[in-house]
Order: sequence, then structure tokens, then C-alpha cells
Amino acid sequence: MNYYQILQIKQTATQLEIKQAYRRLAKQFHPDSQTDNANHEKIILLNAAYEILSDARNRRVYDQELSGKSAQFLKRRKEKSQAANKYYTQTRQQQQKVNLDELAWVEEVYFPINRFLNLILTPLTLQIDCLSGDPFDDQLMSVFSKYIRNCTDYFEQARLTLISQPNPRKYATIAANLDYCLSHISDGLEELQRFTQTYDYAYLHTGKELFNLAEQLKIESQHTVHKFS
Repeated sequence: MNYYQILQIKQTATQLEIKQAYRRLAKQFHPDSQTDNANHEKIILLNAAYEILSDARNRRVYDQELSGKSAQFLKRRKEKSQAANKYYTQTRQQQQKVNLDELAWVEEVYFPINRFLNLILTPLTLQIDCLSGDPFDDQLMSVFSKYIRNCTDYFEQARLTLISQPNPRKYATIAANLDYCLSHISDGLEELQRFTQTYDYAYLHTGKELFNLAEQLKIESQHTVHKFS
């Protein structure tokens, strides 16, 4: 609080206004006033303010000091405002980049992998049903073997897509689910391949179970993507 504020006057006040303000406030706060407003510390401040402002030379020097402090205050406030604006702009740009990276990952990684997973997992039941007619039929087994080869190609493309770019932190769980999903598919394809070589239905059953686990992970990933969308 400066001396003008202590005397409750404007900085453009005349000497008469300064004197009137001082007398009014001194009467109000003087310890001998016998009122609830009596305040010794307030009187000390009033006296100091009046001593400076009632003298033309002292007041001129004081006004110059106030002007310098005001300029410094405005400068600091401007610097703080500029710093705040810079921080806001950088934060907004960083968030925009994060959003773009997240969108790019979903479009360039998740969606392609999801398509490959559908090409691998969806036909299995129909392929097994067709083969069950006569697993020893060379033509039926040839069709099933071709399905496995196609799945192996789709799997490799999905694997390369997953490692093609780092996943955003927001989608870490989805990326992990996709990785587990592909791991189950890889193991499942090995079991199905063994079945085509041995005709041992245990391999076929294990391969189907591994594909079912992969399907569950794929569905979990879809739910998570939809939640974040």
C-alpha cells in the first residue's frame, strides 16, 4: 500500500486535499479519539504519508519512485503473461501432437492388425467343420493346409505392423493385448500344422483353444479402443 492509498486520495490530489484527508483520518484513528477506530499503528502510517506528500520536493521524488515501481510491476506482469502464454501454447502443441500420434497409431497399427486377426480367427470354425467330413480326404486337407499358410502370412504381417512404430502410452494395454493375441496365434498355428502332419486331434483341439484365447484378447482390445474413442 503506497502513501496515496494510506491517505485514501488519488495521486493527482492537491495539497489542500492531502491536508484535508490527513486531518480527517488522523481524527478518526488518533489514540485519544476514544473511539473503536483508535489505532496507533495507523497514525504512524498517516504521519509518514503526510510528511512525504505535504512537501513538494519529497512528493516529487516519491512519485518518481512510484512510477519506477509501477513500470517494474508492469514489466514483471508482462513477462509472466508472456511466459504463461508460451507455456500454454507449448502444452497445447504437445497435446495436439500426442492426439495426432494416438490417432495415427490406431489407424496405421491397430486397425490393420485387427483386420489380419479377423482373417485368421474368423474362418477357423468353418474350416474345421469342412475338414470334419473326412480329415483323410487329400483335397479337404489341402484346403485346410492352405488356410494355415494364409494365416501364417497374415500373422507375419500383423507382427511387423505391431512393431512398426511405438505405441502411445494411452494404448499400452491394447498393444500388450495384441502382442499376447499374436503369441497365442503363433502357438495355435504350430498346433494346427502338427495336426495336418499327424492327424492327431489333440493338436487340433489345442490349436482351436489357443485361437479362442486370441479371440478373447482381440475383443478386449476392441472394447478398450472404443472406450478411448
